Amino acid sequence: FHFDPLKSLKKEPKLYLWDWSAVDNEGCRFENMIAGHLLKFTHYIRDYFGFNCELHYIRTRDQKEVDFLVSVDQKPWFAVEVKLSDQTPSKSLYYFKEKLAIPIYQVIDTPNIDYTQHGIRVMTASKFLTALI
Repeated sequence: FHFDPLKSLKKEPKLYLWDWSAVDNEGCRFENMIAGHLLKFTHYIRDYFGFNCELHYIRTRDQKEVDFLVSVDQKPWFAVEVKLSDQTPSKSLYYFKEKLAIPIYQVIDTPNIDYTQHGIRVMTASKFLTALI
């Protein structure tokens, strides 16, 4: 008997605000800001190029999660984990990197950071966001 945790992904809602400045917690505010930019990016890809581009949050039943998964035509394109300052890639990212074989980013609010560790790119938000559009 073989159990594949990726087949047990859970869809759960997360709440983000258009005006992330209203969020009190600094980490949540930063994640909310990145969510807003990724959502605008997916809308741009859909509206300008006509691809079915969507933004998701994924978590397995055993609590491995990544903050954002961008998909095109219902296929994973890239994933983003948001951390305020933690430069060490989350253990869940290694799991999803292996299972999904897509680019994975950990975006942080610390200037002048950009390196790759075991296939996971850790970079500052300003550099990540300029690459979107």
